[in-house]
Amino acid sequence: MPQHIGIVGCSAEGAALCYTTICTEAPALLGRAHAHPEVSMHTPSLADYTACLDAGDLEGVATLMLASADKLAKIGADFLICPDNTIHQAFDLVASRSPLPWLHIAEVVADEAVKRGYQRLGLTGTRWLVDSDVYPEKLAARSLDGLRPSDAERDEIDRIIMEELVYGQFKPEAIATFQEVMSRMQQAGCDAVVLGCTEIPLIMNDGNAPLPTLDSTRLLARAALRRAIEEAR
Repeated sequence: MPQHIGIVGCSAEGAALCYTTICTEAPALLGRAHAHPEVSMHTPSLADYTACLDAGDLEGVATLMLASADKLAKIGADFLICPDNTIHQAFDLVASRSPLPWLHIAEVVADEAVKRGYQRLGLTGTRWLVDSDVYPEKLAARSLDGLRPSDAERDEIDRIIMEELVYGQFKPEAIATFQEVMSRMQQAGCDAVVLGCTEIPLIMNDGNAPLPTLDSTRLLARAALRRAIEEAR
């Protein structure tokens, strides 16, 4: 049997896309229609997370993540993933106290960038994320360079994510904004762009972006699938 995947959710749209990807892509790997690993998800209120983030309270973020981890461990999950880039700021506070091992979303994305031969990545995501070291740390460890959006771009991308995408609102104007930001990143020498918020892949992809995209949501889901199958019980 494949291992039981535990999903520590944060925002609904990104967590749902991750869950759907696991369930819809698993049959091709398992060679059986409709087959996928057992999956469980726990999600506290997004408001609880945003209150901690606004206050710069990473210990509070870690407490929420660990509460989900404990619940998922008790119902039989074998390992955990979190389809939310932003709260990975608290990952180091979580990993050593967690009842189960985790995959790190930025490590998964950085490994994929190396595999594809990219060298300089544009970073998109919430202001909390792009102001943090979540991606720069993992990219630097693999000798990759990263480019953050400008302050004005960060503000507008953050507004789109938190006021539109997390509510399932997908507007042409939002797509145009991301395209403009990515075009500037391309001109600045980036050869790919990280979709570093798990909702961004709901509007941006290789078909409408001026740069190749690294879809953090689906890449994490696929990494979880590989682990669940390779470490089958």
